[in-house]
Amino acid sequence: MNEKKILVSGCLFGWHCRYDDGDTPCLHPMFLKWKEEGRLIPVCPEVFGGLPTPRPDCQRVGDKVMSCVGGDCTKEYTAGAKEALRLATENDVALCIMKEDSPSCGSTHIYDGTFTDTIKEGQGLAVEYLRKAGYKVFSENMMDEVIEELKK
Repeated sequence: MNEKKILVSGCLFGWHCRYDDGDTPCLHPMFLKWKEEGRLIPVCPEVFGGLPTPRPDCQRVGDKVMSCVGGDCTKEYTAGAKEALRLATENDVALCIMKEDSPSCGSTHIYDGTFTDTIKEGQGLAVEYLRKAGYKVFSENMMDEVIEELKK
């Protein structure tokens, strides 16, 4: 396996950066090994875009990111997406492992924008930026695929 860096969502890394001030650490043995080796580059697009922790829940609604209290957070999410892309480029990452369902980091599914806990196919804004720049993005639920990709 190559020793390239991997961009990861901060909450998977163990940071308490989710909207509810929580984390959702990835405990897959390989992820933990890469963390120990210093290969993971954590990013929280929401926090790096200027949003506080905790913060109101946000979801993608078309091209915008809206909070559950009605605010438009698209500017902050866009700034965070650009920062995630900058970190990926600066660190020459091999790929990205991002938190599924997130309005920033969801790679195959996100919440549908109705704030009713309904999931739909889609991607978060940071993932959209990363993919447009050519990065392969996986979720924490796709560790077997990540391991295979890194073997290439």
